Amino acid sequence: MTEEMKSELTEVTTLQVGDVLKGKVVQVENNQALVDVGYKFEAVLPISELSSLHVDQVSDVLSVGDEVEVKVLRIREDEDKLIVSKKAVDAEAAWSELQRKYETGETLTATVADIVKGGLVVDVGVRGFIPASHVERHFVEDFTDYKGRELTLKVIEIDPEKNKLILSHKAVLEDELNRKKEETLASLEEGQVLEGTVQRLTDFGAFVDIGGVDGLVHVSELAWHRVEHPADVLKEGDRVKVKVLKVNREQERISLSIKETQEGPWEQVQKHIQIGDVVTGKVKRLASFGAFVEVYPGVEGLVHVSQISRRHVATPAEVLEEGQEVQVKVLDMQPEQKRISLSMKEVEPEELREEAEQFENLQSSGLNVTLGDVYPELRKLK
Repeated sequence: MTEEMKSELTEVTTLQVGDVLKGKVVQVENNQALVDVGYKFEAVLPISELSSLHVDQVSDVLSVGDEVEVKVLRIREDEDKLIVSKKAVDAEAAWSELQRKYETGETLTATVADIVKGGLVVDVGVRGFIPASHVERHFVEDFTDYKGRELTLKVIEIDPEKNKLILSHKAVLEDELNRKKEETLASLEEGQVLEGTVQRLTDFGAFVDIGGVDGLVHVSELAWHRVEHPADVLKEGDRVKVKVLKVNREQERISLSIKETQEGPWEQVQKHIQIGDVVTGKVKRLASFGAFVEVYPGVEGLVHVSQISRRHVATPAEVLEEGQEVQVKVLDMQPEQKRISLSMKEVEPEELREEAEQFENLQSSGLNVTLGDVYPELRKLK
């Protein structure tokens, strides 16, 4: 037996099915590649053994000179050939690593290779499937743009024996959201002013996302003026500035205010009304000592009973009613104390002043008459 024959026999007896060999691609054909694995045997890598996913051409995956690890599937001594598999090596390593990631919760990244009915397919050494319900946190109608996109994924189901691998991008997003939520809750303090996004509106207020966690702006905290419904002043997606009023970390409840980030009506009124101005207001409340008139949204001033008319008025209810519009003159303003003094008699027409003098003369004559008796049409000023 020649030395060459002895060498070939040694190679055959040394190689076994299942061996993993390192080699270099020396030739690429349409449906197979030839790999130099350091033996005289020709190592043939069929296109079906390239990847766990469908491959149209070998050149889509391999090029001459690429270094690969392959597993021996069959030894054809009569043809001096080895049939090898790249996907078998990739799969063995992948299943082991995927199992570890499944147990630890560690994430992995993969590029979407295909879009199929019900979800997406990726190659992570083995075929991985992402169900449509696990692609995003929201519903996705069309997945066309996802092909070729790299996604961060989490293993949610694994069974190597059945060649089953289910992955989720949604789980990664939810983990990130929960982590961000915890960080936000830990950092929140009452009095903080933050920016947020309006997520949804209800009859009683607006929920605003302030960093992975939603806080409630009650309808009474939307503006300094009265708001009937949050939709009157906000819409979903609006960016707003909010102040943190209260934080309950255990129940994850956060109370927010939009109006507290804005100038209050008593700060604003100084820019619109000055002492001496005559303005139109609405009677909001009546008291024995006078009437409270709203002269600016959220700002009420007092018309003392002595300032309602030049005629004698025993009680404001004799000539005024709630909801009535009246003209008043600003006598004094103390916004820091939230006080405004108003007068109605200072803007009375001249003829009413003369009538008031006549009424005073009647009273001084000793007749027991009231303002309403002499001027019934003035019982309620309109």
